[in-house]
Amino acid sequence: MNIDIHSIDASQDLPLPYAEEGIKAGFPSPAQDYMDLSIDLNRELVKHPSSTFYGKVKGDSMVDAQVFDGDILIIDKSLEPTNGDMAVCFVDGEFTLKFIEIRADEVLLVPANKQYAPIRVTKENDFIIWGIVTYVIHKSRKR
Repeated sequence: MNIDIHSIDASQDLPLPYAEEGIKAGFPSPAQDYMDLSIDLNRELVKHPSSTFYGKVKGDSMVDAQVFDGDILIIDKSLEPTNGDMAVCFVDGEFTLKFIEIRADEVLLVPANKQYAPIRVTKENDFIIWGIVTYVIHKSRKR
């Protein structure tokens, strides 16, 4: 799985209409005639602008975690990695997206697709956990 990395431009506000009461997933409620509130996705999704990047997923090794080819990742490089995090890692010259399992003598990069085996990272690898995925954005409309 490859990832295209892009820097974030949070210098401009991007207010969008916002349904404060939420969107009901059960029985519908009366529709609002208009929405007075707005939400800025940069402020909502990006907590550390100077260390946050967008990435575009290329591949299918994380499909069982609902991460698909073409999805947009929000990646925060300032977060301390913990076991089970979805992380963008740099291994031997390539970026990859996997869940991380941190052990005493190795790190395992675990895919979410049974067609792929985990990657065992040892001291011999050129390796860094580049950033932690905080959000995944994907299309729900297939066209």
